[in-house]
Amino acid sequence: MSQTLSSSTLLVIALAPLAGSLAAGLLGTKFGGNVIGRRVSHTLTIFGVFLSFVLSVLTLQSVVVDGARFNETIYTWMVVGDLKMEVGFLVDGLTAMMMCVVTFVSLMVHIYTIGYMEEDEGYNRFFAYISLFTFSMLMLVMSNNMLQLFFGWEAVGLVSYLLIGFWFNKPSAVFANMKAFLVNRVGDFGFILGIGLLAAYTGTLNYGEAFAKSAELATLTLPGTDWMLVTVICIGLFVGAMGKSAQFPLHVWLPDSMEGPTPISALIHAATMVTAGIFMVARMSPLFELSDVALNFVLIIGGITALFMGFLGIIQNDIKRIVAYSTLSQLGYMTVALGASAYSVAVFHLMTHAFFKALLFLAAGSVIMGVHHNQDIRWMGGLRKYMPITWLTCLLGSLALIGTPFFSGFYSKDEIIMAVHASQLPAAGFAYFAVMAGVFITAFYSFRLYFLVFHGKERFDQNPEAHHGHDDHGHHGHDSKPHETPWVVTVPLILLAIPSVLIGFFTIGPMLFGDFFKDAIFVNAEIHQAMTLLGEEFHGPVALALHGFMAAPFWLALAGVVSAYYMYMVNPALPAAIKRSFMPIYTLLENKYYMDWFNENVLAPAARGLGTAFWKVGDQAVIDGAVVNGSWRIVGWISGLVRKIQTGYLYDYALTMVLGIFVLMTYFVWLK
Repeated sequence: MSQTLSSSTLLVIALAPLAGSLAAGLLGTKFGGNVIGRRVSHTLTIFGVFLSFVLSVLTLQSVVVDGARFNETIYTWMVVGDLKMEVGFLVDGLTAMMMCVVTFVSLMVHIYTIGYMEEDEGYNRFFAYISLFTFSMLMLVMSNNMLQLFFGWEAVGLVSYLLIGFWFNKPSAVFANMKAFLVNRVGDFGFILGIGLLAAYTGTLNYGEAFAKSAELATLTLPGTDWMLVTVICIGLFVGAMGKSAQFPLHVWLPDSMEGPTPISALIHAATMVTAGIFMVARMSPLFELSDVALNFVLIIGGITALFMGFLGIIQNDIKRIVAYSTLSQLGYMTVALGASAYSVAVFHLMTHAFFKALLFLAAGSVIMGVHHNQDIRWMGGLRKYMPITWLTCLLGSLALIGTPFFSGFYSKDEIIMAVHASQLPAAGFAYFAVMAGVFITAFYSFRLYFLVFHGKERFDQNPEAHHGHDDHGHHGHDSKPHETPWVVTVPLILLAIPSVLIGFFTIGPMLFGDFFKDAIFVNAEIHQAMTLLGEEFHGPVALALHGFMAAPFWLALAGVVSAYYMYMVNPALPAAIKRSFMPIYTLLENKYYMDWFNENVLAPAARGLGTAFWKVGDQAVIDGAVVNGSWRIVGWISGLVRKIQTGYLYDYALTMVLGIFVLMTYFVWLK
């Protein structure tokens, strides 16, 4: 293949999911008259995503083997002066990897959805939404300019709103999707400010052209302040990432997004929406490398998220929410890596995490289906013998999540910890403590879930809500035994389990210490030496894994697993005793650090009061009262005066002319 990729192929990759979405959404729903049935709808959408996946794999092969690249404009939308607004694609190692991850996880979710949403009335509508989501994410990761990036950014936000509130008759789902939408708007305000500043001072929205002027940006300050302009731009961009990638304090939307169907939990939390912020910061690495202030800020936010969101996972009983808080914590790990200038490590963890987190979410959904749509892990137990495939794949995903040596999660997570330890930035100390403590916490809540669901006494017949409770589908509880789920559910679990175990071993060398990201990610190695030090200590995946058995993270993870086993299998009375002894801390965690309370009772009323003030003073008093009404009153008053002068009588006009001549003559005589 040539060194330049085909634009036609790239267009097919991006547009195939859109075509499937339009077909299912327009022809398979009430809106289009239900022209096509369920089978045709899911076949078209799955084929579109499958086609994108196959072409993405071929593109990745061309990028890796042949060194092929693509960076061209596909369509010019508008030109304003020197500013061009275009649709274009940039395909390098970073983009090609993201395309494969997004399309593969999306394909698994599409297949899984056939079984999970089988009884749902909105079956075709759901397939239309998840295909549209895939299209939006592809447009985001394939963009070569900030306009298209922003389009994809907002599109995934919009479709996530539709997906989280898919069951729009549930008040909790409507509240959750509105919460996600509003919180993301807060982050997007900072994001668009960063883009606007970058466009204003570089005169371009194109990545390459903007990065070429980064040295000039580093010499400028924000007008009226002594702040470095590049610092303000980077923090603005990162605020956008805080919203999309659910970083503290803009994380509050993500746990509530569990109100949506389980397949979209895997799609949003694994490879798509929440990783958009991580991808964006990695893509903007030439700018972030210019500001240590911004990198320290990223380190602090990532450390807080990694540690404190993990604490919340310990007390959750909803199987999906436990995995959701795990996602928050792992996103904190990725963010910490970004702050340590280990962008490739962050993206590497993004990739490995996508597989095992999608696996865990889909396994959670399989468990929910197997126990007749109960989601409370306190009323499960002993499912190993009833659901062997779900049990084994969930175990593999959990081992990858906690960083077990030789599993994919180990290679990415261990490198993050080492990169933070090697960083010389002031905030690296706190971040290192956070990620190390997070190792124990992650292992504890992951295997708390595992043991309570798959081992111990069978408790699914003791659920007090089994006879009158309702699941997220609206189904009633059942008394029958659990069962393994159909093949359309278990096959995606198996296919996701394979990369969850193996992909880290085979890709760590080229992705972190090879040329895979050579023209996609920039690191100033003279100032930020973390990646250089990691490269010096890397002697292959086998040596790294063997060394991992002797390193502190492994023993912390093992301690977490053993603690979970003892507390929930050997001495189940201990957690209740600890809860009673530390009730204030438990209450704090149960209320999620009172962040929701603060937002609803402090920020929301303050914002409402500010909005009311703008409305009453700004809109009604100034705009409507002074500008609009005041202007017509002035015009009316002047018109009234002029009307008295314009009488229509000839003698009045003659008198006026005589008086005017008299005034002019007097004036000129006075001048002489």
